[in-house]
Amino acid sequence: MKKYEKNDLIRNIAIIAHVDHGKTTLVDAMFRQSGVFREGLEVEERIMDSMDLERERGITIAAKNCAVVWNGVKINIIDTPGHADFGGEVERSLSMADGALLLVDASEGPLPQTRFVLKKTMEAGLKIIVVINKIDRQDARVAEVLDEVYGLFIDLDATEEQLDFPVVYSVAKDGIAKRFIEEGPENLDILFETIMDVVPPPGYDPDKPFQMLVSDLGYSNYLGRLAVGKVFNGTARQSDQLVRLGPDNKQDLLRVTKLQTYVGLELVEIDQVTPGDIAVISGIEDVHIGDTICTRESPVPLKRITVDEPTVVMKFSINTSPLAGREGKHVQSRKIWERLARETLSNVAVQVEESLDRESFLVKGRGEFQLAILIETMRREGFEMSVGRPEVIYKYLNNNKLEPMEHLFIDCDEIFMGIVTEKLSLRKGRMINLVNRDTGRIRVEFSIPARGLIGYRDEFLTDTKGTGIMNSYYMGYENYRGEFPTRFMGSLVADRPGSAVPYALSNLKARGNLFIRPGQPVYEGMIIGEHNREADLNVNVCKEKKLTNIRAAGKDDAIVLPPVLPMTLERALHFIREDELVEITPKSIRLRKAELSAGKRHSSRNKFEVR
Repeated sequence: MKKYEKNDLIRNIAIIAHVDHGKTTLVDAMFRQSGVFREGLEVEERIMDSMDLERERGITIAAKNCAVVWNGVKINIIDTPGHADFGGEVERSLSMADGALLLVDASEGPLPQTRFVLKKTMEAGLKIIVVINKIDRQDARVAEVLDEVYGLFIDLDATEEQLDFPVVYSVAKDGIAKRFIEEGPENLDILFETIMDVVPPPGYDPDKPFQMLVSDLGYSNYLGRLAVGKVFNGTARQSDQLVRLGPDNKQDLLRVTKLQTYVGLELVEIDQVTPGDIAVISGIEDVHIGDTICTRESPVPLKRITVDEPTVVMKFSINTSPLAGREGKHVQSRKIWERLARETLSNVAVQVEESLDRESFLVKGRGEFQLAILIETMRREGFEMSVGRPEVIYKYLNNNKLEPMEHLFIDCDEIFMGIVTEKLSLRKGRMINLVNRDTGRIRVEFSIPARGLIGYRDEFLTDTKGTGIMNSYYMGYENYRGEFPTRFMGSLVADRPGSAVPYALSNLKARGNLFIRPGQPVYEGMIIGEHNREADLNVNVCKEKKLTNIRAAGKDDAIVLPPVLPMTLERALHFIREDELVEITPKSIRLRKAELSAGKRHSSRNKFEVR
């Protein structure tokens, strides 16, 4: 029997939590107390949220690595996303960890996204430490939340060993961790000690040569492609001759030009990497997540990273509107294809297919939110394009049509239960649980098709006057539940090019909700508002008031237009129908018909009605 050795100088942990439960704030506190920041240094909050989108939305989108040193032991920390749509990030980050901190809000308790990430952690067999955060909240209910955590573990079929988890109580913003709520130190010593005691040091086989699993990719202007991953066995030094093993175990030779590892948030050059550490290797251009880097003499692959299959698809295409090319830097289909292909290298949950005309591309992902983040990122990089409505990916088994299902959790005031239940029933949702604690708020659970949630979030916030909370996670594929209306109102569509005129908009405000302001450029086929009836309506928003020499009553009345909500990307994606597109540019988000010509739309509709 082979004897495995352990590297006692390293611990690898992932931090998992629902969105906004304090995960990134806790990492900040661990940095401060481990000496990563020198005393007196000004550091902005949530330093791990390095992307602009992460800071704006207050969520973690991409998994990131960092490291702290505590009593001579290096703790590699992997900050994982808290949203199920970024499940690919979760799965690849967990491949580098030996343990996990499960962070739960002392008031909200474990929420649906917590369930999703915890399930992945338990499947990976990681040691788990439960951290109940924000115990200083006035509405904290620590004992109940701990019971809910135990219930969640039992629901996920936890073993007796997994149920025997240690619990730490914390206030992350103040850098405090305790074993007991009543008393304890005013620092994170208890948390660090628990990590040392519970999370096992990485094990390795001393007889095996170097093996590293690529879990992340980076890029440097000076070093080229960077392969990031955990070293499972052996050691490697700079200038070593190694090989990369791809999906088909084909060997590509490489020479290590530089070895780096994480110290705090920085990458530091080292002479050699040891088993269990998270290394960054440069010197290889063709590398993908899931590849194994090993020695030429013993090319043995490690188990590749696998992720759940995509459930949502969107069509990306070049911008063909009359305003195309005025605001974007990258407008060609080749540029869009190269950027989408580059995304698949670093995001294993995204798949891209090229159409026959090479003008459009099918992008598949884990959810509409994940694809919306990709679109927003490309938009900020200067890309200009058109995207279609998110659609779910169907499957067929024994002539049965299957569709992806979501387990939906609704938390809202009791008075809104009727309207919420009615709307979700229309979208083929089925209530499976209802909890009323006589606090004025209820928690309802539904099983609902994933397509039923596309476009519902904005409607839900309106129905609950902004006080409702909605979360969901992917349940798997079930039998198709039938058709349902996605939108009851039609569109107001501009019938000619020009600029929007206040007089014309004033006459149209009774027809529905407007999306544009006076002076904005419009073109034929552009959607300028939501019609208050089911059918689409072609309108002239460029019509000016006729000037005569006859004085009339009301001639000098001021034109007052209702305020227009700015069009956001998510709102646009939720609004459009199958025959409509969202025009994306770095400066603007416009809605349009796929077929711009009103005459062609009319004739095609007549042909359809004749059939």
